Formats: sequence, structure tokens, C-alpha cells
Amino acid sequence: MTDLTTFIAGLPKVELHVHHVGSASPHIVAELAARHEGRSPVPADPAALASYFEFRDFAHFVEVYLSVVDLIRDPEDVWLLTHEVARELARQQVRYAELTITPYSHVRRGIPAPAFCEAIEDARKRAAADFGLELRWCFDIPGEAGLPAAEETLRIALDERPDGLISFGLGGPEIGVPRPQFRPFFDQARAAGLHSVPHAGETTGPQTVWDALNELGAERIGHGISAAQDPELLAHLAERQIGMEICPTSNVRTRAVANLDEHPLPRLVEAGLLVTINSDDPPMFGTTLNDEYAVAAQLLGAGPGELAALARNAVTASFMDLAGKQRITAEIDAYLASAG
Repeated sequence: MTDLTTFIAGLPKVELHVHHVGSASPHIVAELAARHEGRSPVPADPAALASYFEFRDFAHFVEVYLSVVDLIRDPEDVWLLTHEVARELARQQVRYAELTITPYSHVRRGIPAPAFCEAIEDARKRAAADFGLELRWCFDIPGEAGLPAAEETLRIALDERPDGLISFGLGGPEIGVPRPQFRPFFDQARAAGLHSVPHAGETTGPQTVWDALNELGAERIGHGISAAQDPELLAHLAERQIGMEICPTSNVRTRAVANLDEHPLPRLVEAGLLVTINSDDPPMFGTTLNDEYAVAAQLLGAGPGELAALARNAVTASFMDLAGKQRITAEIDAYLASAG
């Protein structure tokens, strides 16, 4: 794997499923925890975070995730987090990333929506200048907070409309949070020109994916691993080349999948789906995007050519303009040729 690890490290990439707060490095989380020591259960010692990020199940993961969200108290915290996430992505040769952001969680904790959007936009521009990385935003409804959160997320998206905003999403738990109830909000977001990218089929069955497609107009599916259980759904996704945002380590760490050997990634690829490889909440799951490509190589028995194809899939499934897609695809092809 050493040569393949080197290949992965240099491979130009696109990241489509990575969460803003969930990408906070142990260093940044510990720094924020130290600022708020005594008011948060999050350890201020980076070494202690590994055990703090051991999740019993998906519900426990959400609980821990929200405790980290609580550390983001002002626009300066938002800017620091965003810029540091960009730094880490660029270090892994990511050229373009669509970062999932949950503005509702920060606005309800006291950061005004205009100040929040100004902070992420300023960090986005600095990231392009500092790292050569293009960031775009998916504004995400926290499903556990219900319809009021959906309404507020839509309001922020449409009223503030930061330049980097390109899509509208739905995250959080799936169990007890049916997708169809969010249809009016997705209808309005899509009418305003935003793409639809809900999570679905991560911890529930294929019907949740069908609901995301039929009720929310999903153009990509966050996770979607339960599609492997439904041959009709697999055929539908393959025929329409709906992008699948697959995050293998995340699925194991949240107990959505028992272990990597049981991960359905090979079945999704064999069925001809437009599979992309992503990191989700990398520091929380003890992974990186490079690590996820290595996991994909292991699960698929893939070499450089197959990994480059997965990288191209992410370009195809992205919401980049045509010129950007052509540029990064050409870079991937040139890199593969040079590695051969």
C-alpha cells in the first residue's frame, strides 16, 4: 500500500461531503474548549479528544457533535474554523470542496446570520488566495430540530445568499425525521436556484432514499448506503447517475455499518452508480480524505486507475462550472499519466 498511499497523497481531489464543524481539527477543538473551559464537556486536551469521539451509536454522535457546535461562539471562531478546514483540505490536494454548513445551529446560539455569512465568505476568499482551494457552501437543515430549523435555514439562505452558497441539504438523524415533511422548504430552495443534496439512507432503509429523490428532488444523496438493499433503487440511481456521497469510515464509526468488511461500497460501484469518496467529519472519525481513498482501495481492490476514476466521479457529481470541471479532470488525468 506504500506506493498507493503516495499516489493517493498527490491525487488532485474534490470533496463533496464534509461538515464544517465536524472538520474542526483536535488542535482547534481543544483551543476553543480552552476558551470556554468549565462551560463545555469537550476536553481542552487534544489527546483526550480521541476517547471523547468514541461514539456508542448515531444518537450519541449527534450529541457529541452538538457539544462541539456549542464551542463556536462568535464570528472570529467561525472564521478560524473555516480557514483551518480549508488548510487541511488543501494539504490533501483538494482543489474544490462543497462544505456542509448548518447556520441555524450558530444563529440560535447568538451569532447573527449576516455576521456568520460574512465570516464564512471572508474565510472562503482567503482560502482561495492562501491555498488555491475553491470552497462552496451547502446550507443544511439539522433534522433533529424540526420544521422551525428548516424555516430558519431557508430564510438565512434566501435572505443572506452568500456568494459561495450553491446547495440546500438535510442532515442529522434519519430515524423519526421523515424526509417528506421538508418538501416545501426544498421546493423553495430549488426555485431559488439552489441544488438539492439531502442525507438519506445512512441509518434507515432504501425508502428514505426514494423519499429524498421523489419528495426533495435530490440531485445527490448524502451517504445512501442502504440503496444496496434495493435492486430497483440501484438501477434508478445508476440510470440517472445520481451522485452518491460515500463516507466509509463514518458509517463504521457511527455504527451505521458493523465493520468495513460489511460496507456496501463494492455493491454500489458494481451496480454502476456515480460513487464519490468523502470524509464526512474527519477528525471526529479519526480519518482524512486521503485515508478514505485508501479504504476505498482496500474495499474495491483498486489501483491508481480506479482511484483516479473515483476522483473524476467527484468532479462530475460536483456543482462546479464546466470550465472548473474540465480543469480539474485534466489535472487528474495528467497526474495519473505521470504516475504510470
